[in-house]
Amino acid sequence: MESVKSAAVQALPACPVETTLVLIGNKWKVLILRDLLTGTKRFGELKKSLGSVSQKVLTAQLRAMEGSGLLTRTIYPEVPPRVEYALTELGRSLEPILDAMRDWGKEYKARNT
Repeated sequence: MESVKSAAVQALPACPVETTLVLIGNKWKVLILRDLLTGTKRFGELKKSLGSVSQKVLTAQLRAMEGSGLLTRTIYPEVPPRVEYALTELGRSLEPILDAMRDWGKEYKARNT
């Protein structure tokens, strides 16, 4: 596992801004982060909150974020299986970035409406 992680880190861009964009630089990942900042969620809760995302795209985004260490996926051995997603400490460390994005969006809307 360590060698896989090392290879992934080596594949990241040299620019820190670009690295951040690689990890969270699409609409769905940012909205998943937003939703998980309030607590653990099940797949169906995330899908409902995100609205127009397909199951395939949401699954791919969650797997990518899990692979990046931003969230954890817990499977409970029940019938039917229950799966929950939660932010890791690393994922939670993105909260100030999302807060800044929210504040900027509010300010932009106030200036342009």
